Amino acid sequence: MPEARTLMLQGTASDVGKSILTAALCRIFKQDGCRVAPFKSQNMSNNSYVTPDGKEIGRAQGLQADACGIEATTDMNPILLKPTKEMVSQVVVHGKPYRDLDARSYRERYLPQAEAIVKESLARLRGSFDLVVIEGAGSPAEINLKDRDIVNMRLAGWADAPVILVADIDRGGVFASIVGTLELLEPHERDRVRGIVINKFRGDVSLLRPGVEWL
Repeated sequence: MPEARTLMLQGTASDVGKSILTAALCRIFKQDGCRVAPFKSQNMSNNSYVTPDGKEIGRAQGLQADACGIEATTDMNPILLKPTKEMVSQVVVHGKPYRDLDARSYRERYLPQAEAIVKESLARLRGSFDLVVIEGAGSPAEINLKDRDIVNMRLAGWADAPVILVADIDRGGVFASIVGTLELLEPHERDRVRGIVINKFRGDVSLLRPGVEWL
């Protein structure tokens, strides 16, 4: 069986609406007859979803699995970070608590292990479905963190995924956030971006159109 195709949503920032858009696309692909699954390599949330086998994943991936019409598994969110205090999180791996780590220890000591876990989970999903819709985290343009990234553009490379970039117009400065993000990407990363969503727009679209045409 050939590996599933992939599609990835990344954002210009956190809370731009990636989770809901991922769920929406999962439902649309399901309605089109595609066997689709969601994936988010690493999520940070204290709101967890309990899988049928009693394990914890991010609540958003549970919702996305529901949108796909399938049972949620820990492969859909193999690493969940649950903040416990300032700069410290409980690291949950495949639905089970691993240990509490501060941000520096997690980045320097655990991320190399996490990379293998993420790749294995993604490979299992791609071996079982027709399409995997991947949700990124935060922004792909955090240039101070990119060398050990497991959630955005490096993951898109491992998955050979085209990327849709999502921006939130409610925040203001939507064109600056889009252009700034694209400018901070490496050329090979920018080549992965196949489309842009200006999310949460309300009102007269004719007022937005000149900016879209310029972009």
